[in-house]
Amino acid sequence: MSIIAVMIIGAGLDKTGLMSKVASAILKYGGATEGRIIPIVSSTVGVISSFMQNVGAAALFLPVVSRISVRTEIPLSRLLMPMGFCAILGGTMTMVGSSPLILLNDLILTANAGLPDNQKMEPFGLFDVTPIGFALVLTGVVYFVGFGRLILPSQARTDVVSGVSMFDYVQNLYGVDTGIYEVVLPKGCAFEGKTFRELMFEQHIYVVGSNFEGKTFMSPLTSTVITTPCRLAVIGRKSDVQAMAETAEMRLLPKLDVFADTFAPTIAGVAEIVIPPGSSVIGKTPTQLTMRRTYGTNLLAIHRGSETLSLVETEDHAPSYVGDVELKAGDTLVAYIRWDRLANLTRDRDFVVVTQDFPREELRPKKVPHALIFFLIALGLILFTDFRLSLCLFVGAAGMILTRVLSIEEAYTAVSWSTVFLLASLIPLGQAVQATGTADWIAAQILALLDGMPIFGLQIGLAVLATCFTLVMSNVGATVLLVPLAVSIAVTAGGDPAVFALTVAIATSNSFLIPTHQVNALIMGPAGYTVGDFL
Repeated sequence: MSIIAVMIIGAGLDKTGLMSKVASAILKYGGATEGRIIPIVSSTVGVISSFMQNVGAAALFLPVVSRISVRTEIPLSRLLMPMGFCAILGGTMTMVGSSPLILLNDLILTANAGLPDNQKMEPFGLFDVTPIGFALVLTGVVYFVGFGRLILPSQARTDVVSGVSMFDYVQNLYGVDTGIYEVVLPKGCAFEGKTFRELMFEQHIYVVGSNFEGKTFMSPLTSTVITTPCRLAVIGRKSDVQAMAETAEMRLLPKLDVFADTFAPTIAGVAEIVIPPGSSVIGKTPTQLTMRRTYGTNLLAIHRGSETLSLVETEDHAPSYVGDVELKAGDTLVAYIRWDRLANLTRDRDFVVVTQDFPREELRPKKVPHALIFFLIALGLILFTDFRLSLCLFVGAAGMILTRVLSIEEAYTAVSWSTVFLLASLIPLGQAVQATGTADWIAAQILALLDGMPIFGLQIGLAVLATCFTLVMSNVGATVLLVPLAVSIAVTAGGDPAVFALTVAIATSNSFLIPTHQVNALIMGPAGYTVGDFL
């Protein structure tokens, strides 16, 4: 139930656009390379998971990492596992970061009832485990930075964003190059005073965005006069854009900067739109229809019959601007458009949207306060009350729905039901292992093998045993079973029972070998991981 609520809360925060802003901040300060993104994201999630359940921290950052993957073209499979594992490790930085550590003090107080006064254990303080947890998170980050290229899947196994391949599709089918570039026009640039229409016609490029005095505009009117200094987002052949930049002493950036969010594949892309018979736009030109202002559409080409009319037509025709072509029934418009504007066009009878495989995501920035309030309420209940974790999180999830940050249908969609049922199926398995005495028998057999070992050997044995138990039962169940056993072994061997108990709780908190941990199950589907990847 906690995981269902966490997924809904994460989807709500993402729906407001907050997660996209977090992704932008990470890319701004961390760059776009795998070697820099992994330590920033992993360490951030590790710290966050020390104050909230690790599955909550992982679910919160799942949409952030997805957006970073799209923006940097780094496969999601190379980013999610470092994030997920460090979320698990970060749960050991405080006594409220993971269920076994939350439970540990109660188990210690119970165990004290059977110990003499000189061996009674003191409960752990909130930050007593921080040095251990910090060392573990640091080790995890170093491990993935140092060995990530060797062990992480190198190919994306799932499509993170639908419709991204439209660029290649349009280029192959219509011969229209849809690469998007950012150019900086300095003060006094040769193009100052010209309109975007003149610039587009002269340089064989399309202006799809502009940034002037810190304000970004998408689909600016072609009649807009260029005022420098400014930045433009343009579509066209890279050779044409480079030639334009060299001629006018403009600067072509190696990647999108101020337009990175505006033109991210999750926000906008190339689409095909057909003019049906009876449409009211037949006989009118895109310029007359002010398609940029009215529909938010950057028209790249019109496909009619067997030919494609683009910015400058084929050699058989006199050059003309595509916006001056009268539209006819059956014309296919190739356009660069925001996905939310494309979704609106699907409800307009004057157009038939051919492209269906695109993100139909409607961001709700006005709902940011509502989403933040209920997220903070849920977090506050977790940190400062004794309510059950599931109840605290469901307060936040219900708030997201009641304030219409998410509709009830969107909330259902946000839940990865395969993950929920995978974890649910582990509960009876763990109960069976414990109820039939299988767990006790296994523990007794292993401890018999450890008889006579030094204290550090016993600790290692207990850690390995706890790790194995978490593969077939819940980490809470393994902790409940093994902490009393660990205390008894420590007393018999002359060790510190509190350290032995903590060893078990740390080991049961960190489960990576197979996707039985909640965090592992959460990231397995989106990244397309297999059990072998976890091993």
